[in-house]
Amino acid sequence: MYKNALYRVAENRPIAREVFRMRLLGDTRWITAPGQFVNVRVDGCYLRRPISVCDWDGGGLTLLYRAVGKGTRLLSRALPGETLDLLTGLGNGYDPSAARGRRTVLIGGGVGVPPLYGLARRLALAGEPPAAALGFQTAADAFLAESFLTLGCEVLVATADGSLGERGFVTDPLSRLDYGYYFACGPEPMLAAVHALGREKGAEGQLSFERRMGCGFGACMSCSCETLAGPRRICVEGPVLRSGEVRF
Repeated sequence: MYKNALYRVAENRPIAREVFRMRLLGDTRWITAPGQFVNVRVDGCYLRRPISVCDWDGGGLTLLYRAVGKGTRLLSRALPGETLDLLTGLGNGYDPSAARGRRTVLIGGGVGVPPLYGLARRLALAGEPPAAALGFQTAADAFLAESFLTLGCEVLVATADGSLGERGFVTDPLSRLDYGYYFACGPEPMLAAVHALGREKGAEGQLSFERRMGCGFGACMSCSCETLAGPRRICVEGPVLRSGEVRF
């Protein structure tokens, strides 16, 4: 179930190259699982912008987004005190209970990292802090690594140019890690590699897919993808899918 509501901007600032942290104050009752997203109305844009929820509490929610197109660049100019119109509580999020009792790793690439933080915080509160493998292009693009460490997570970082952590893809340090369950979010080539590596290790997991969306609540069918069980709408049946149902 989703809700249309207004939220007040409390903070909107850069934390990495083209990446902004926005804190919004308002009702979060419709956010029920990490990995869900909101659809933000941006003045001057016909379509809303879908953004994963990084974290939430009783007072509001936190979004981390990359300002790369017209809509997100306009969003990056929002000032504290302004209000934004959101559809909130959208999508099928992660199910943390599926990993219970197993060594768990969170795997994020670029702006796929933010929704994993809210998941990590809830796993840590349950007494099972996961490992976190984070991949970025360069050190200038990296964010949240210290925040995962603060939660008690083992953190592995890889950058394409080697300017931070290990040089290479996020799957490079991940390949040396022992784990029985994983949660991932990032570009589809990364998810395909994570899925293949998980099969080699005999690990199950959940993957969050990034797709261009129209409505964000299942009406327009523009974000459909093929799975082993047939077409699935990323905005409704996803963005999180179980590793056993994906087709690459």
